[in-house]
Amino acid sequence: MSQIITPVILVFAVGLIASVGLAFASKVFHVQEDEKFIAMRAELPGANCGGCGYAGCDDYAHALVEDPDGVPCTKCAVGGPACAEKLAAILGKSADGMEKQVAYVMCNGTTNNAKKLYEYADIPTCKAAKQLFGGSKACPNGCLGLGDCEAACEFDAIHVIKGVAVVNRDKCTSCSACVKACPNHLIKIVPDNKAKVIVRCHNTQKGADARKGCNVACIGCGMCQRTCKFDAIHVENNLASIDHDKCKKCGMCVVKCPTGAIQDILHSPEQLEKIKTSLAAMEAKEAEKKKKAALEAAEAKKAAAAKA
Repeated sequence: MSQIITPVILVFAVGLIASVGLAFASKVFHVQEDEKFIAMRAELPGANCGGCGYAGCDDYAHALVEDPDGVPCTKCAVGGPACAEKLAAILGKSADGMEKQVAYVMCNGTTNNAKKLYEYADIPTCKAAKQLFGGSKACPNGCLGLGDCEAACEFDAIHVIKGVAVVNRDKCTSCSACVKACPNHLIKIVPDNKAKVIVRCHNTQKGADARKGCNVACIGCGMCQRTCKFDAIHVENNLASIDHDKCKKCGMCVVKCPTGAIQDILHSPEQLEKIKTSLAAMEAKEAEKKKKAALEAAEAKKAAAAKA
């Protein structure tokens, strides 16, 4: 009997001594947490996505406490403006300047639009597919469609549909996980309220080559740039890009794009058709004016020559 009781008593005694020692150590070496840190950590979503530029929510909260004037309280994209306001209230300052951001995919190379070079049947990731001749699609810059971005997203905000990634803007928290996961660097974070007209192409090949790979590729023709009255769209390196701060979302570049590379999520197809009709009438009027001016110049030149 003693062979059983003695070890039990010894284990109990060791445990008791260890627990007393640990309790004493916890009191002696206790580090007092800042109350502001505790309050802010409770408000942060706990996604630990790193989108704020810090290692996680704890790191961001510590940074806010240590440098409340230097570190913006608007860096948590997952929490959004509501979280920023709560963090600012804890720090006793304003949370002005934060607007909702969303990811958008610069590609519309669906199975119907993008041409395939071969059938890929290996490791089902975009990163792996890119190692084999740049991927199975003819466009070297397009969406590979194997869902690395989808796997990286913790918010169910991006899915591969018909061979191309599509973002659910309502669910997107702009955490940038998909941006980091895409091997072709196709995904950008943009202001949700401004980016209603976007170029869904990332191909920098010359027009003829780009069109061979995808029916809706930007061919760098510059039609959009010439049409825009607000200097909001420019073609650089064979690819159109929009300055969302200048863009008035008028839809004129959308209806003039010959390949449909520019997408408008603000106007309905019926509204775009009206914009197209209105733009055609305006261009016809301008053409008539130029024709009239040319005829008048020719008549004036003829008259001057007759006098001479």
